[in-house]
Amino acid sequence: MPIKRVMVVDDAEADRINLEQIISDKGISVISARNGKEALQKACAERPDMIFLDILMPDMDGFETCRVLRDVEAMKDIPVVIVSSKSNKADRIWAMEQGATAYLTKPYTPADIDGMLGRFH
Repeated sequence: MPIKRVMVVDDAEADRINLEQIISDKGISVISARNGKEALQKACAERPDMIFLDILMPDMDGFETCRVLRDVEAMKDIPVVIVSSKSNKADRIWAMEQGATAYLTKPYTPADIDGMLGRFH
């Protein structure tokens, strides 16, 4: 199934815009959210094909957001890529235990994002 619509969730505006630009340059529609709660609302309404999700956000962090997404029947099969500055092994393992599909460490390159998009295409 081709990736046509991707959600980017990050409270840091510069990081969010950078990721949005990389994805939209591929001709993919981008849905943006600034935190986990907004991401859940938009994901349920817009049904993205893939989600890039930051961990460190106010109100609801990426781990909790990922867990909730996995509990929603319509969202449970959407690939969720954690994109975080947290690079230790424990965070990677915890992300996978919360239902993440993949983990990408900041800083990333456009090629890293392309690889993730291609992986779930």
